Amino acid sequence: MLELENDRIKPVDIEDEMQEAYIDYAMSVIVSRAIPDVRDGLKPVHRRILYAMNDIGLRPPKSHKKSARIVGEVLGKYHPHGDTAVYDTMVRMAQDFSYRYPLVDGHGNFGSVDGDSAAAMRYTEARMDKITIELLSDINKETVDFVDNFDGSLKEPKVLPARIPNLLVNGTSGIAVGMSTNIPPHNLGEVVDGVIEIIENPDIETNQLMKIIKGPDFPTGGIIMGRKAIKQYFETGRGKIKVRAKTEIEEMKNDKSRIIITELPYQVNKAKLVEKIADLVRDNKVEGITDLRDESDRRGMRVVIELKRGINPNIVLNRLYKYTRLKVTFGTIMLSLVDGEPKVLGVKDVLKYYLEHQKDVITRRTQYDLNKAQNRAHILEGFKIALDNIDRVIKIIRAADDSSSAQESLMSEFGFSEKQAKAILDMRLNRLTNLERNKIDDEYDGLQKDISYFKSILNSEEKLLNIIKEELLELKDKYNDDRRTEITDEIIDLEVEDLIPEEDIVITLTKGGYIKRILLDTYKNQHRGGKGIIGIKTKEGDMVQDIYTTSTHNHILFFTDKGRMYRLKGYQIPEGGRQARGTAIINLLDIENDENITTVIPIADFEDDKYLLMATKSGIVKKSSLEEYNTNYTGLIALTLDDDDELIDVKITDGNQDIILGTQNGLAIRFPEDDVRSIGRSARGVKGIDLQEEDKVIGLDTIEEEKEVLVITDKGYGKRTPTIKYRTQTRGGKGLITLNRTENNGNLIDIKVIDDSNEIMIITWEGILLRTSISEISLTGRNTQGVKVISLNKGDKVASIGYIDKD
Repeated sequence: MLELENDRIKPVDIEDEMQEAYIDYAMSVIVSRAIPDVRDGLKPVHRRILYAMNDIGLRPPKSHKKSARIVGEVLGKYHPHGDTAVYDTMVRMAQDFSYRYPLVDGHGNFGSVDGDSAAAMRYTEARMDKITIELLSDINKETVDFVDNFDGSLKEPKVLPARIPNLLVNGTSGIAVGMSTNIPPHNLGEVVDGVIEIIENPDIETNQLMKIIKGPDFPTGGIIMGRKAIKQYFETGRGKIKVRAKTEIEEMKNDKSRIIITELPYQVNKAKLVEKIADLVRDNKVEGITDLRDESDRRGMRVVIELKRGINPNIVLNRLYKYTRLKVTFGTIMLSLVDGEPKVLGVKDVLKYYLEHQKDVITRRTQYDLNKAQNRAHILEGFKIALDNIDRVIKIIRAADDSSSAQESLMSEFGFSEKQAKAILDMRLNRLTNLERNKIDDEYDGLQKDISYFKSILNSEEKLLNIIKEELLELKDKYNDDRRTEITDEIIDLEVEDLIPEEDIVITLTKGGYIKRILLDTYKNQHRGGKGIIGIKTKEGDMVQDIYTTSTHNHILFFTDKGRMYRLKGYQIPEGGRQARGTAIINLLDIENDENITTVIPIADFEDDKYLLMATKSGIVKKSSLEEYNTNYTGLIALTLDDDDELIDVKITDGNQDIILGTQNGLAIRFPEDDVRSIGRSARGVKGIDLQEEDKVIGLDTIEEEKEVLVITDKGYGKRTPTIKYRTQTRGGKGLITLNRTENNGNLIDIKVIDDSNEIMIITWEGILLRTSISEISLTGRNTQGVKVISLNKGDKVASIGYIDKD
């Protein structure tokens, strides 16, 4: 309990105090800093800068003044905050890439679209731009309310008269406490036509309004993709607008082409964009670019991207849209202050509030002009009476002791008001001539007409609206220009594969983690026992691990020894020459340093009636629905492994087949797939084969009757055996002999169920590749040694085999 001392200490609840103080702070930021007024589209700092410039006469065509002088004027009189904040605001108002219609005419370095900062305020000069005069027009005619400045020594306007619908024309952005605003700029001519249309048709529908105001018109141009988001923010005040850079594709000599960027999305930094593209090229995320340069100058923007011979420029451009700010989303939030309260408004509502403001401004201006005309007419009426009685007036004045008594005598004698009497006393003698009398009469008659006209405006809303229309059309004639931002009817987001022809490819993967793709037609069929051709030149110490045939449009599922799955599309694997080593897999997949790709599964689609059957080195098998793996999640858990186990092979099944597992020591087991029930994605699995000591599983496949089992050894031997020779056993058994393993033919490295009318590709550790018909490999029993399929160099071994289906 606090003791009160002279009633100066007051106990309060800390929670209530904090809440009240925070609300006060939040409202101060909202009203006094971050959110614009719906009437003039300005925040306080913008309004104070423009009013201060007007106050010291920085209007065209007068000369520019130092920016430091202007900033000092604003700080000293109206905005007691940091000079940097004021100068930065003024700089933005002078940038033609930030404001659709700049409000400040700057001399000197005011920054660039590359993100360059403006020169210090002591080096630059500024004045109001021509269009800014329209924001302050008639401000001295009591058209807006004034309030005390921060120290009560001066007055400043609460809002500007703003003949321009500035909130929509220039847009704005700002972050307050718990809310933000982000309003895009629009074309002045379109907005003016929109206001006029609302005057003539207050119940206009959004679709009709969008035919007049087509959408945002950014100072940097660009292309807006689709009208759906535009309609959304027109109606609700919120929408996400997708904006792309404007590009051209130019053909060059030698089957080369180049991409030319001529316009950027709003608020995109050109220098950072070019740097980002260079980073993507260096990291092999975007391929085919040979040169990148910025040729922009005073005539306009021009960023040139030259491509390799034969590269499809649309594919490169599509990837740049995906990975860079050549394509951005502008999140529209049309939040502004309405009578001091923040509200999110649709475009029609913004225009209506602007129109109400103009009606108020013109009404107050007309009333001011009417009062002025009536006051002047009142003085002229006194002049006319005085001239009609000039001798008596002179006599009264001459007889008076001083001007005060003369004024009272005139008021008493002729019924003059104080103002009339004073004006008569101040009148020069040369106005007593007949010529001057005629001028007074003419002026008085003119004032009567003006008074009648002003009264007619104040008594007729139709006349008031006609004046607004006339002044807006005059504004449009002065400042309107062509639309800069193009708007397309639909969002054209082409998938990369829409631009890539579907072709059969061969994918090779090395143990060192290098991968490449090449067209299947590159490798011609050879006879069994041939030496093959160089299919890849590996890095010293590296060797080929696997080879796969698939299509550019297929999904490629990568399974690692740690039981994780990653995925790419065939076209996403970089293409390489026949002898090229390829690209490091770590540049394509987010795998760990000690993680190795053991199996690659090409599939056309994730069919819900298919399964993934997995086998581990220690003989564990597991089956899960293929649909469970249809996710873009990086490093998806495919199965849970024991500490000393590894995933070695994965196959696609239909759930109703027989399975065959092969081991390094030449054993194989066949069992029904029904013996392995489908379980969850991250489960462990069950025992598939009971392994002998020092043995391990090297592969699995699904059995199809009337097909054959092909086995290949690391020393280049192989054989075919009819599947009927492998009787069905119980899962978990020891298996049967599938190859008579000797020192001469080596260890089993793979087992596949094949059709003898198809082909296989064999690749060795040294990258030698042989494509041959399966029919050339001998058909023998299970317990045989096989025949030589490929002749190996000394020290070389078979790394992998790939199956080529003729269909």
